[in-house]
Amino acid sequence: MHEPPERILLVGCGKLGTRLGEHLLTTGAEVFALRRNTAALPAAFSALPVDLGKPLQLELPRVDAMVVTLTPDIQASADRSDGYLTALRNLAAALPSRPRRTVFVSSTRVFEGRTDHRALTETDAPAPATERGRTLRDGELLASELFDAHILRPAGIYGPGREILLRKVIEGTPVQYAKRTNRIHETDLVRTLQALLSAENPPSLLHAVDQAPAALGEVVTYIAHRLGLQPPPRIQPDVASGTVLSGTRLLTVLGTLQYPTFEAGYDHVIAARNEKTSKPDGAHGNS
Repeated sequence: MHEPPERILLVGCGKLGTRLGEHLLTTGAEVFALRRNTAALPAAFSALPVDLGKPLQLELPRVDAMVVTLTPDIQASADRSDGYLTALRNLAAALPSRPRRTVFVSSTRVFEGRTDHRALTETDAPAPATERGRTLRDGELLASELFDAHILRPAGIYGPGREILLRKVIEGTPVQYAKRTNRIHETDLVRTLQALLSAENPPSLLHAVDQAPAALGEVVTYIAHRLGLQPPPRIQPDVASGTVLSGTRLLTVLGTLQYPTFEAGYDHVIAARNEKTSKPDGAHGNS
């Protein structure tokens, strides 16, 4: 029987890792957070200020589980994947032992070269077409080799504080209406990570996408309607790029999504935004 992890290492602990760590603390777990600059991390985390671009001069703590959310920095290296893969190798070298469970967060960007109109599943072969996509795929393969990692591929992450489409609608930024898009609300992504850490036999590969892939024009038109604005201009000509991904396997892990459609998710984002802006001056402290 798989025991829920008691000591978890969050590698590259940004916004997603921080939110996951806060949830893990409520279960009684001890959370170690590794990143270059740890100043913004919650005080309850055990912070590890580490640059994985260089060999570590210390041994990392022994942990039951690890979640890796490193982001490829293509511009930082002449070789598209050298810095990213070096970071994973340096991480492996500094661990006293391999955690019994590792989740490596990649991206559905590894399918950017596919032109299928059907919904892609976890059985479909990746087809990265850019440096970032190829680097992510290289990272998946290396994480599997080094850590026997479970690979999680989120689509576009959105939620309160992740409001790029709202800004485009508000600013009237032209968008490609015909682009096929997938997304996952941050709340459901955190739930997915928790499930992968605690499940008895989680899948080795999982796509984190909601149940409503949609053309970008449909999404921004809905957001505009909810905000009482005109939809943003349409880029011409219409180009039906992008992919559609199936979230069927995700439902076998989570059962249900809290935000299964973009309508439900953006209703939540807009409500949270309205609540924040309606608070009286001084209610937000220094934020």
